[in-house]
Amino acid sequence: MVKLLTVIGHGINLLPHFIEHYQKHVDEINIAVYETELHPNLTEEINEVIKNYEKVNVVITVQERVFDWEKVTQLYNFVKSKRKDSWYVIADIDEFHLYPNDDLRKIIYDCQENNWDIVRGGFIDRIGRGGEFTELVNDVSIWEQFPNAGFFRYPLSQACPNKICIMKGYVDVTAGQHYAKIDDHTTWRWQGWGHPLIAPVDTHSVQVHHFKWDSTSIDRVSDVANLNEDYAFSSEYFQMYKELKKTNFKINLLNPDFMFELGLDKPEYNRYKNWNKLIKKIISI
Repeated sequence: MVKLLTVIGHGINLLPHFIEHYQKHVDEINIAVYETELHPNLTEEINEVIKNYEKVNVVITVQERVFDWEKVTQLYNFVKSKRKDSWYVIADIDEFHLYPNDDLRKIIYDCQENNWDIVRGGFIDRIGRGGEFTELVNDVSIWEQFPNAGFFRYPLSQACPNKICIMKGYVDVTAGQHYAKIDDHTTWRWQGWGHPLIAPVDTHSVQVHHFKWDSTSIDRVSDVANLNEDYAFSSEYFQMYKELKKTNFKINLLNPDFMFELGLDKPEYNRYKNWNKLIKKIISI
């Protein structure tokens, strides 16, 4: 059985798209709810959305301070640790995975055959037509609403683009789910290159299409920046907000550093032609 685990503290508007995307790949979608003073009734709102879906469940609700990303990671690790031998996909609500050959189960089969317990990947940032922060609607494919795929968050704010995407439950992830932690060592850079528990990225890497950048994200980036706390990585968000403000909150699709490919309006792994180049860049960061 393959379980997907997501921690949700905001982004209810993404949830129907998220479920539709993942339900064909996994056996269960498990939701850990991260309630804060900004969203005190989040569990109730989520239950209203998921009531018409099978095998989608809230498994735990916690109340924590707002924008504490380290607590979010702890919650991922806590829930996974209850099923140490199970296979988990982990994805934030704005992270939509694409797998080679659209076949998650083949990846997991290969992992079992080769004693790999971890599959890594990296961000491909999605933005609306013309580089706009589009308002998300329910009745149009999210891929059509955000058809432009590139790599702008890291160049703008130095935010880590690495992601740990598939793993056994016993594997802990570090803050932001960016790296695995094995025997008290993170899989950052040289500690991750060629690690025997990690599937090789040249054949087994996950594209994490990042649908963070809808019309609600600008205020959220500003709010996290203004919190001015290390646990929220506020300095990174401040840098992002400052760069976005310079361009009147519009992404330049022609900037070569952003590696944009336009019109990718369907969830197809091979359509982003720069992927092999990008994943090599990402794992070196």
